[in-house]
Amino acid sequence: MRAWPILLFVVAASFAALPAQAETPDAALAKLIEDARAEASVAGACAKPEFDRLVRVFCDNRLRPGVREYYPLFGTRQGQTRSGYDVDVARAVARHLGVEPVFTRVNAASRVPLLADDRIDVILATMGHNTQRDGQVRFIRPHYYQSETIMVGPRALPVKGWPDIGGRTICVTIGNGSNAQIVSHNARLMLFDEAGVLPGQLRDETCTLAAQDDSFFDYYFIEPDFAERFDKKFGFAQVPWGMAVARVASADRLARALDLMSQIFHRDGVFLEIARANRVGTGFLERQQAVWKRPECDTATGSTNPACVLPALKADLEPTPFAGRVAAFESWVKARTGIALSLPMFKTMPAWSLFKDGIANSLILIAGALAATLLFALVLGAVQSTRIFLIRWPARAVTVILQSSPVVLTLVIAAAVAHAFFAYSSAVAIGASIVALGLMNGSNAGQAIAEAMQSLRTERSAGPQRTVELFGRAISRAATQIVSFLINAAKGTPIASFIGAPELLSALTDITAFASGRATTYSLLLVFYVAIVVVVVWLCGRLRILLERRHA
Repeated sequence: MRAWPILLFVVAASFAALPAQAETPDAALAKLIEDARAEASVAGACAKPEFDRLVRVFCDNRLRPGVREYYPLFGTRQGQTRSGYDVDVARAVARHLGVEPVFTRVNAASRVPLLADDRIDVILATMGHNTQRDGQVRFIRPHYYQSETIMVGPRALPVKGWPDIGGRTICVTIGNGSNAQIVSHNARLMLFDEAGVLPGQLRDETCTLAAQDDSFFDYYFIEPDFAERFDKKFGFAQVPWGMAVARVASADRLARALDLMSQIFHRDGVFLEIARANRVGTGFLERQQAVWKRPECDTATGSTNPACVLPALKADLEPTPFAGRVAAFESWVKARTGIALSLPMFKTMPAWSLFKDGIANSLILIAGALAATLLFALVLGAVQSTRIFLIRWPARAVTVILQSSPVVLTLVIAAAVAHAFFAYSSAVAIGASIVALGLMNGSNAGQAIAEAMQSLRTERSAGPQRTVELFGRAISRAATQIVSFLINAAKGTPIASFIGAPELLSALTDITAFASGRATTYSLLLVFYVAIVVVVVWLCGRLRILLERRHA
């Protein structure tokens, strides 16, 4: 009989030595939701200005997902009807929480700012999880989809890899994580707010190449006409997609709930069913379902297990040697003024290189435009002042045409003529811009010289003079108009970005395509051009005085 207590002790000790069974994600999620609902039901809890965001979801009885409206198969809208994989995932999340989804339209550029401003609770908008974005939002794991960026263009276009895109203009969307990689291979970017416009831009040949997720173009390659004209050139930057919440403490429980829900949705095939219903590729989701059925992953801590979750795409850009000092300066400004200053052009080497090249190219463009304006003014002024009818009137007709044409049209024509003789390059684009700006402004200044020449000839006091002397007096008399059009030429140089000239506006646009701080970036652009124009105005003022003194 005395052996029984000993036997019971041994059995109890054996059971105690066994590892405790891990908590399931279902149980952890149920408790999390129950606790948050209980807090929301406490009198006065929902009236607090600052409280947990999961509790607020239950207080408001709504979840605010940010979704796309112009991304076939994933997020589209016709009237009041929304459809797509992301939209249905958002509905499934809201249904699991027992609340209503209230959708807000976002795009690649607006989704993170809207989340930071607390205008949405969660991003569900085809957002790739890369290391660069980890500092902006808190990504939900496991990821709910995966894609890679592909380069799409006409079948006849000989593009097979990165060496073939240097100097080409590629259409992309603002905020696309792969933009920095494209820029680093010396390509130019043409930016759009929505991916949905890219196929149309390819069809009408506004874009020769377009870069976007393969999941986006899958929809268009189903169309026989599109598939016959275009193909995938190459792919890069394979990236997992993640839901995301704000990187603040009050969103931690909401993030935890979504982590657990994502595990369950993968394990139980919820993501898989939604993908099939929306005709979305399922290879990634089938592989993920197998992962999350594994015992070591199907636990409440599975989302933190490196063996179960996918790593973020490494997209950290090489920092500049002074990036730390720039960040410290930004923090100093914010602490003392409350202004969130952002200077991305000084923080990473790709942005810094673009910024330096943009300034150098802008200075070359401005100097060239001033020289071309003055040259064309003298040439057209002289030709229009001649007494030979067959020379004078064609010159005047050309001047009228130039004066009547929009600046953009003149730039496009100049670029088309240049590209007919030379392969596209930054130098060709800048040269075409210099010629176009010089012609536009030089024609007006030349007309002013010709009119001054005509008035001098009709003045009795002028007396008989040699043509060269008379032309010099005409230049002096037209000095004010000449200076005015020289200043216009300098002020008009930013429009050269329209034809791909890599001046500062174009460079800063490329920088903001993969970095934050658009307001600060374009404010810096304004300061640069104001300073340049001030210098040009001063120099032109000195030139005007010199010319007028000669006339006197």
